[in-house]
Amino acid sequence: MDLAWSPEELAFRDEVRAFLADNLTPEIARAGKYATSVYPDHEASMAWQDRLHARGWAAPHWAIEHGGQDWSVAQHYIFNRELIEAGAPSLSPMGIHMVAHVIMKFGTPEQKAFFLPRILTGEVFFCQGYSEPGAGSDLASLQMAAEADGADFILNGSKIWTTHATEANWMFALVRTSKRDRPQQGITFLLIDMTAPGIEVRPLLMTSGEEVQAQVFFTDVRVPQANVLGDVDQGWGVAKYLLEFERGGSAYAPALHVRAQRLAEVAAEAPADDGGALIDAPAFSRKLAAARARIDTLEILEMRLLSAASEGGSVGALSSMMKVLGTELAQHLSELEIEAAGPAGMAYQPHATMPGGPSPHFTPPEDGHVAGEPWQALAPLRYINERAGSIYAGSNEIQRNILAKMVLGL
Repeated sequence: MDLAWSPEELAFRDEVRAFLADNLTPEIARAGKYATSVYPDHEASMAWQDRLHARGWAAPHWAIEHGGQDWSVAQHYIFNRELIEAGAPSLSPMGIHMVAHVIMKFGTPEQKAFFLPRILTGEVFFCQGYSEPGAGSDLASLQMAAEADGADFILNGSKIWTTHATEANWMFALVRTSKRDRPQQGITFLLIDMTAPGIEVRPLLMTSGEEVQAQVFFTDVRVPQANVLGDVDQGWGVAKYLLEFERGGSAYAPALHVRAQRLAEVAAEAPADDGGALIDAPAFSRKLAAARARIDTLEILEMRLLSAASEGGSVGALSSMMKVLGTELAQHLSELEIEAAGPAGMAYQPHATMPGGPSPHFTPPEDGHVAGEPWQALAPLRYINERAGSIYAGSNEIQRNILAKMVLGL
């Protein structure tokens, strides 16, 4: 989709490009361009957040009084697109894009004053404590207990698939504070200091060979009741509000556009079975063209969501649509990238990429040899990691059920 920008919007685009030229170092850009998973290298991402924060652009979607920018929908789109095209790594969404909005809506003045500035600087780095070994997409069945004891809660249980738990110093979590008739009742939204005694973090090895996620164990962990967001036993409503930002808070289309364009460029050089260029093979070119048309559709939906969010409206149904379309399009592109990579795309070569976490069971060759180009080494790792996209943040099957209820009234 081509958009005709106004002179003011073109001037803003040039401002963003000038900032990128001055601040996006090759080392930081590599972490964005060759990220294997949803999240880039942690150190590079935090270094980039420092530079964005110094310019006032770490969270431009926030309200001005909390450190955001009074940007139009077009400016937000231009900003995201320019950063992605330049190869800037994404920032972890747990704080800036997710729990920050919950703190703004449900937090006490003291909670807002403490957390929001520190989320912007990166001093407070959140992970998400939702899923448990027996409660994933069926989140309301969670059982991690939080028993009141004076001014504290005492926590016992565990959370799993906790991204960035090894780096985070705070967790936002759903805990069970009472037993009620309905499983959604008796749940409380709690902010937990990850340095508290009794917390153990065990990294989990992913199919990609990376350790991006972890299981977190809580044994008699004391958390002040002052760390509750919202009301005790009323955390389900708080969590539903946050999920709108988790499912739709990321702009998928700009990154997918860039991936599709890079795929077209490498396919122009990759050989097809008939000896010509892969981009000229009818079957491949049709699949790529169809994907790009679907990305255009997603882009329109995202701009509608940005517009609704900027006016304070609910984005529930739109966020579910975006989550389904965005993750499934990313999976489809990863399949086309594997096709373009050819035999070199079958090799496991994380040393040629920028994994989102350690690859503890991989020893790179002493000479650093890479079969093919770095983008070919990236293709299989992205393919593996993209499989999780239709499962996390509420599986796409659940999103379709939400749409059936909210949009179709079924």
